[in-house]
Amino acid sequence: KKKTVSFSTMPNDRKINSTAACISFMLEGCELKKVRSNSRMYSRFFVLDADMRSVRWEPSKKDSEKAKIEIKSVKEVRVGKKTPVLRSNGLSDQFPDECAFSIIYGDNYESLDLVASSADVVSAWVMGLRYLVSYGKHTPEAPGTGHPSLRTSWISSVFDLADLEKSGRIPVSRAVQLIKALNPGMKTSTIELKFKELQKASERPGTEVACDLFVEAYCELCTRPEIFFLLVQFSSNKEYLGLKDLLMFLEVEQGMEGVTEEKCLEIVGKYEPSKEGREKGYLAIDGFTRYLLSADCSIFDPQHRKVCQDMAQPLSHYYISSAHSACLLEDNFWGRSDITGYISALGLGCRSIELVLWDGPEGEPVVYTSPSAASCVPFRAVVGLIDQHAFTASAYPLILCLVVRCSAPQQRLAAQCLRKTLGEKLYLEPPNPTASYLPSPEQLKGRILIKGKKLPPGCEDSEGEVSDEEEGWELARRLGQEERELPEGGGPRRVRLSRELSELVSLCQAVPFQDFESSRRGQRYWEMCSFSEVEAGRFANECPAELVSYNKRFLSRVYPSPMRIDASNMNPQDFWKCGCQMVAMNYQTPGLMMDLNAGWFRQNGACGYVLRPAIMREEVSYFSANAKDSLPGVPAQLLHLKVISGQNLPKPKGSGAKGEVVEPYVCAEIHGIPADCAEHRTKTALQSGDNPVFDESLEFQINLPELAVLRFVVLDDDYIGDEFIAQYTIPFECLQPGYRHVPLQSLAGEPLPHATLFVHVAITDRRGGGKGHRRGLAGRRGRRVREYTSTKATGIKAIDEVFRTATQPLREATDLRENVQNALVSFKELCGLTPAANMKQCILTVATWLLHSDSAPSVTLNLAEKYPPMEAQGPIPDLLRKVLTAYETMIQTSRTLIESADVVYGKLIQAQQAGMDFHKELPRIEAKEGLRGRKLQKALESFAWNITVLKGQADLLKHAKAEALDNLWQIHNAGQSCGIGRNGSASPEPSRLRAPLEPIPE
Repeated sequence: KKKTVSFSTMPNDRKINSTAACISFMLEGCELKKVRSNSRMYSRFFVLDADMRSVRWEPSKKDSEKAKIEIKSVKEVRVGKKTPVLRSNGLSDQFPDECAFSIIYGDNYESLDLVASSADVVSAWVMGLRYLVSYGKHTPEAPGTGHPSLRTSWISSVFDLADLEKSGRIPVSRAVQLIKALNPGMKTSTIELKFKELQKASERPGTEVACDLFVEAYCELCTRPEIFFLLVQFSSNKEYLGLKDLLMFLEVEQGMEGVTEEKCLEIVGKYEPSKEGREKGYLAIDGFTRYLLSADCSIFDPQHRKVCQDMAQPLSHYYISSAHSACLLEDNFWGRSDITGYISALGLGCRSIELVLWDGPEGEPVVYTSPSAASCVPFRAVVGLIDQHAFTASAYPLILCLVVRCSAPQQRLAAQCLRKTLGEKLYLEPPNPTASYLPSPEQLKGRILIKGKKLPPGCEDSEGEVSDEEEGWELARRLGQEERELPEGGGPRRVRLSRELSELVSLCQAVPFQDFESSRRGQRYWEMCSFSEVEAGRFANECPAELVSYNKRFLSRVYPSPMRIDASNMNPQDFWKCGCQMVAMNYQTPGLMMDLNAGWFRQNGACGYVLRPAIMREEVSYFSANAKDSLPGVPAQLLHLKVISGQNLPKPKGSGAKGEVVEPYVCAEIHGIPADCAEHRTKTALQSGDNPVFDESLEFQINLPELAVLRFVVLDDDYIGDEFIAQYTIPFECLQPGYRHVPLQSLAGEPLPHATLFVHVAITDRRGGGKGHRRGLAGRRGRRVREYTSTKATGIKAIDEVFRTATQPLREATDLRENVQNALVSFKELCGLTPAANMKQCILTVATWLLHSDSAPSVTLNLAEKYPPMEAQGPIPDLLRKVLTAYETMIQTSRTLIESADVVYGKLIQAQQAGMDFHKELPRIEAKEGLRGRKLQKALESFAWNITVLKGQADLLKHAKAEALDNLWQIHNAGQSCGIGRNGSASPEPSRLRAPLEPIPE
């Protein structure tokens, strides 16, 4: 199992928190493994010369003058397996990525490939070397001498403000409070212990501390090495980020677009604590840490904090946040009804609430979840509360699911109460018989819909009999409270329904479910069915495609099994994957299932409605919820997740352990369609205090990104009683790429103050080379036989001939995309970057090599051309020649894609539209061909598959063209900013290249 060591286990228990500490560590030297091109590894002792001009190693067969690398010859320092030697198959599994690094040096761009015992040793060498490569060009003085740093000056000024007596010393208690105020979340005991250690080491005990000791304590306590390392990577002077450095970090690492220096200045002004830094536009380590911890840098995409989805689709095209037994605060069996449960559910954006009406003792109906509840709530009070809170969290329609268990006279009172209290909010307009689908959430804004039974059209009386739903009776039977007998000869139970209550039901008329064929032929769009968890689960397993198809037009509600007397929750994903819109949850019961529900409905401004994936909405589309691999027309993606560290982790709530220290590990879980469900865990951080370092990379393949949810769970490996520390659940579509902090929550979903996980996120496409379909970076290239998506035979000659015309365009579309993707990955690998890098990063990397060389070969980008060639003047080293060749291949494949895409796209769409022309004729053609039973089912499935494949592949090609144009824009942009571009006037217009793609109409 991969093992890495946390910073606290550095030699001599040293914490690397400054460039000076890195260089001091290198001057002492340490053992590293040197990797040769034949994949053999040799242990050698590496050390930085006292004059800081060379790195040497011993023992060596070379003489001492040759077993060294001069700092001035270093072109680049790479972290991870980023050279052909380290990537070779013989080595890739012998050590983790974070323990490897390479030094690229000399005019021939040779590489010295090294493996360290831990990620921390790598960090120290890489930070120190990068500093020296840059710093060696300025002055040979040792770092840390001369003028005090920006940070030291600021901390000293904070100390001076606290030194009220101006004696040069402040009480330890005041110093502790000061550091606590500057670093919220840090324990008082940790700060007190640090002062004691430093006072003892400097032989200055007492109740007061001087400025130098305060500065030292602050730097040791408040420097996060992993953030310091990040700052050094992007800083041009290795002490702080200038505006250009920050801009580069935001564009390259955080995936932000359209960042300006003005925006960077705004960030510096908001987060940099030192006055000097704010004035000069510098972001030092403390400001950088504050920024990374802020809401501006959240893992949750801010676009999703407000309603961001199309709300004009039919109601049946959305998942709807639904509550079951919302009034209960405890379990079903022993629960007590409490009115605050409704306020809580509505406040969380719940848009469907269940009300079970029973006869009340005062002649007025009451709400129970079951007759066993210890107390009841008057129906009038509940309706008043709903009127008050219905639209505080969301303006979109609220559905009240009425389950009637009271007599007709009390039903009349309930109807009067609803009309009088809710007034105009109540939606009473009859459904439009000429429409085919329900109105949209946008059309129904601010309205309350009643879901319930309706009297049959011919009934003229003031009340009549209707079939009853099973929901609510099961528990009554268990408790011996069942009064009504089943009708003779079986069949559904009958109940009396008053006309007044029946007239309140319009768009959500409850009807019993018979079978999918009957629904397809006879169910009207305003009629909806409720399924028990068991029944819905059976359909989801046995006929998922039919359930998905049913849910395209009709609303369905799934309620928990009555056997869940502890009010536990079902897994909503089991039913979302089949398109079920309303999965009723016990909001009062925290845990995994409620985390998934709460996290899921956060993605559209927490308005209680989430648009279902297009593949589940389109009238003709193929989707099997139980697919074991990627879906036709949906690009699979890779989630690269690096869990770096944790901050201020609390002890498990119910833990019986006596000590304060937890030994945490992190589980990352993907919940979605069965093909996507997966879980990976990090190693345990031993004896790490509240701020463990994990530094571990995890990878997940996501086949249906629109339905995937990522859940972080932090657990204690050394627990007694309770292992749960914290969790956070986020829809895959809401993830932001780059370095992010995860705001951890308790089991009940409440924020844990200052408790976070620090992670790096990259979303890439599975084949590699291109961006992820949404916004991510790029995947790993596999050496494999190219797979082509093809159409399937329906068995109907005329239809098959139409789809056969798409065979060649489908192959061409795949070749155009994959040729570019493979060329991109090759180019990135030769630049020493991961496939997750963007094009701007690649060009800047090449430019950096050229600028770090005294005898720089002349390589330029000719920006006068639309497809800018990278041209070399005179002889160039072998590695650079390979880079130029890979660049040329990438440009040529991109050009072919851009110039051919529209024609191939047109052929795919033509075939898709010709296929769709047969759609309305299908019933007639089926009858003519004599298709029935399994053959008919197969023909319909193949037809839907073909339509889905053609639309999906056309979409992917359109996306790939936009991506290739975007890469050209990045090449022009980077070429101009880094100085290797010439004739830059022809830079393409970014707004033209980055225009949003028009989706193909459904």
